[in-house]
Amino acid sequence: MNLTSIDWAIVAAYFALSTGIGLYFTKRGGESLAEYFISGRAAPWWLAGASMVATTFAADTPLLVTGLVATKGVAGNWLWWNMVMSGMLTVFFFARLWRRANVVTDVEFSEIRYSGRPAAFLRGFRAIYLAVPINLIIIGWVTRAMIKILTISLGVSPELAVGICFVVTVCYAVAAGLWAVLWTDLVQFVIKMAAVIVLAIFAVRAVGGIDVMREKLTAHFGSETAALSVLPVSVSAGGGITAYAWMPLLALSVFLFVQWWAAWYPGAEPGGGGYVAQRIFAARTERDGVLATLFFQIAHYALRPWPWIVTGLATVILYPTLQDKESGYVHAFVDLLPTPWRGFMLAGFAAAYMSTIGTQLNWGASYLINDVYKRFVRREASERHYVAVSRIATVLLFLGSILVTSELSSIERAWRFLIALGAGTGLVYILRWYWWRINAWSEISAMVVSFVAALITLRTIPGHFAPGDPNADAWVMLVTVGITTVVWLTVTWVTAPEPGPVLEAFYRRVRPGGPGWRHVAIGAGFGAEPLSVGRLAWVNWIAGIVAAYACLFGIGKLIFGPPATGFALLALALVAFAWIAWSLGVADPASGEPLPGALAAPDAASRPVLGTERVEPGYITR
Repeated sequence: MNLTSIDWAIVAAYFALSTGIGLYFTKRGGESLAEYFISGRAAPWWLAGASMVATTFAADTPLLVTGLVATKGVAGNWLWWNMVMSGMLTVFFFARLWRRANVVTDVEFSEIRYSGRPAAFLRGFRAIYLAVPINLIIIGWVTRAMIKILTISLGVSPELAVGICFVVTVCYAVAAGLWAVLWTDLVQFVIKMAAVIVLAIFAVRAVGGIDVMREKLTAHFGSETAALSVLPVSVSAGGGITAYAWMPLLALSVFLFVQWWAAWYPGAEPGGGGYVAQRIFAARTERDGVLATLFFQIAHYALRPWPWIVTGLATVILYPTLQDKESGYVHAFVDLLPTPWRGFMLAGFAAAYMSTIGTQLNWGASYLINDVYKRFVRREASERHYVAVSRIATVLLFLGSILVTSELSSIERAWRFLIALGAGTGLVYILRWYWWRINAWSEISAMVVSFVAALITLRTIPGHFAPGDPNADAWVMLVTVGITTVVWLTVTWVTAPEPGPVLEAFYRRVRPGGPGWRHVAIGAGFGAEPLSVGRLAWVNWIAGIVAAYACLFGIGKLIFGPPATGFALLALALVAFAWIAWSLGVADPASGEPLPGALAAPDAASRPVLGTERVEPGYITR
């Protein structure tokens, strides 16, 4: 691909802007760990929410979606669309609780909810597990995607080009921490969305328009339904349901009814967590945390995918013999875009890559420093010392990811592998907020058994199915979830519950309410409180799912027709949004007042000051 001086100027301007943002926030980000890792808990909802979306808009995502739709049609996206249910749980059941927990990382939660050596072990082990192997796998597959992009699009060494992106990202992530990540994410998200929309327009023009695209896709897939339907099943005139070969009913049932609550996956964790939780911690109020998470779910699942999907479908027509379907997206970018859009798109790919890498480096370093170094190595040091060590940890993670990248060959395979490793842990992450009986051993056993069971099932079960058969993934999920759930429930009942003072201190801090904490709440003097997330939480969860899917499918119908169905679906989405807005009382998002339905905090006389609670000797203090 030939880039003109104008294209290169656009790319250079983007890099200069990203670097400038990092330098601007360097002083503020270096003041303390709270500033460096959670922006001093001062981020508005729109900034935190945009950062969540930008982080999940990585260089690998358009390529993955292109591969899915090129082989399976639009409905192939159910591999990740099913996670809407988990995301909406975070919005309506966990965002408020995470914000009240007043922690720097989600694994720090372990020593607030649990006690003693098991809690300390869980915190340290999970911090290292997430910061090193899991984090480096994510960085590795994103970097692998960027290498593929630059190998096809540029004549220079792809490793050199990725190295430039990486170095710039490390510079601003090291210098200013999350403040730089948040603001560069916002800029990067705007650039990325504009770039992919422009490419989708050019791709449609290249195939002769939407009508021609629909006709050719029908011929390629055998029917328009197989190509463009958002549902992975076909419904006959008599009401019979037929599953497509690539999505048998067993696999679809696992996606819809099991995976979203049972499997841990970065960005869609049951019970929240990860960098989504980090942005909630960074939000300036409880309300900002809820609104940021809601914005993320809608933008991530409903607004963002269609430019990728349209371009991916166009590659089916433009490159019918291409073996590597994922690379079709890059070929379209190289072949279809003129100057200055080539430079803009290249900057967009750099933005997609850098936004994810910046978050992963900052997120991983927060675990290593807050939950390992500060907790177990050097407990008493200045804030500036911890920030300096955090910068070193960020650089070390960057170097470690280079080794992992060379071992990954497929984006989709890495994605599936990560989902399998977390299968079975989701339910314990949900129930730990709402059931007092969950203890540290519940989480430890779930993590260990899930990991072991996933490795065994991934080696044994797929061999009984044809290559690529989704039933293999379904059985891996079901078996791993079943074994893990039985083990951690058994462990929960045969091990001692957490001590009363620990449970009471946690309840005073977070106030989850509900029947699962009734006796603790009564013992603490609060009485039998209802769920603090509000009596309408379940209704809001359903409304959120309806809003996301109606918006997603409605936009698709506006693009491919019939438009009347699209407008009807969007009208349904507006009704769901109106209900959510009314029920949550979002008339004044900037207010720090509790959302309607949320319990007021205990008064000063009944609630210990955070950071001063002590429990009986031998247990962790906060």
